[in-house]
Amino acid sequence: MGVADGLSRTRATRNPLAGPVALLLGVVLVSAGLGVTSASPLAAGGNGAPASSSSGPVANFTAAINRLVELVGVSGAGILALVWARVALSWFSNDVTKKVQAKDRARDALVGTLLFVAAVSGLVWALAHWVITGA
Repeated sequence: MGVADGLSRTRATRNPLAGPVALLLGVVLVSAGLGVTSASPLAAGGNGAPASSSSGPVANFTAAINRLVELVGVSGAGILALVWARVALSWFSNDVTKKVQAKDRARDALVGTLLFVAAVSGLVWALAHWVITGA
């Protein structure tokens, strides 16, 4: 068996969707990163002037918490993209056991995605507020 035979077998068993999935993952991560950089203090001023921070420490704390929530959202989106890419790579495999595992992973990824979206969007906070206050 020569080098060419080994290479042809390696190429034959390679997943044909690995390249497009990796490209899609890169696009998702880059677009998620652009969402972070587009929110700047200049956007709040409206006319290109920085937003005034004359409100004091409360405004600074609120801005820091909002920035933290935004960073958690972006990092979580990157993790979710990796989870869904793993599901996709297993889903389109030729191995039957990987396809069965992909179904379980897809269910778990969907539940995790819904919980993450609910947490970041404020739905969890609104639900807790409704349960505690009744309004």
